[in-house]
Amino acid sequence: MSKKQSPSLSNEAQDRIIEMAWEDRTPFEAIKAQFGLSEAEVIVLMRRELAPASWRRWRARVQGRNTKHRQKQLEPTNRFRCSRQRNISNNAISKRTTR
Repeated sequence: MSKKQSPSLSNEAQDRIIEMAWEDRTPFEAIKAQFGLSEAEVIVLMRRELAPASWRRWRARVQGRNTKHRQKQLEPTNRFRCSRQRNISNNAISKRTTR
């Protein structure tokens, strides 16, 4: 992946990749499975898109984290999202009725 923006990734996809990269429990393998980007390509994307201070904070956080690498995880995880995350269909959150 070059320093230029990849034409195959939309802004929404880039935002989601950045969000997944910040999440502690989302391994790089999950990003590879969903978007086809290797760990090195995610690092290039993060360096390009984040502010310098945010980039340094993210790199320090990721380097020592076992959960970002599936091989190092104590308990393998097969999900891409938190179990407490709301189910959203077609980007419309269902409304609760109050009485």
